[in-house]
Amino acid sequence: MPLNTAAQFRRSRFWLAILILLVIAIGLASRRGYVPFPAVLGNYPGDALWAWVVLLCVAWVRPAITRTRLASWSLVIAFAIEFLQLYQAPWMQALRANKLAYLVLGNGFDPLDLVAYAAGIALGLAVDRGWERAGLRRG
Repeated sequence: MPLNTAAQFRRSRFWLAILILLVIAIGLASRRGYVPFPAVLGNYPGDALWAWVVLLCVAWVRPAITRTRLASWSLVIAFAIEFLQLYQAPWMQALRANKLAYLVLGNGFDPLDLVAYAAGIALGLAVDRGWERAGLRRG
């Protein structure tokens, strides 16, 4: 069976949702120390997983999006949220006091987070490519 072209490939929203929940669980576990990432990496594995979730959410919204656009939109969203952390208005700080908003928006700008986001999105793209090759698409 020939591989699908990028234009024909359409991701399954069901499997994307399952993967989103799985990656979120691994990311939260990594912040609690339940997933044994090397200590030298600090919080960056969790940041990479967060960016992968951004990619998965973009793919869930637009299952037929090309991989190039998927990468571009994911990077724009992840980087925009990181740069938004430079904005420290009282109302934004109050919003970040909410645990869910804190997990989504973060709190302090760190330029190394951008590297972790790029790595997480690259990992997500590799999984997406493997998913396509394996034929895991909408039936």
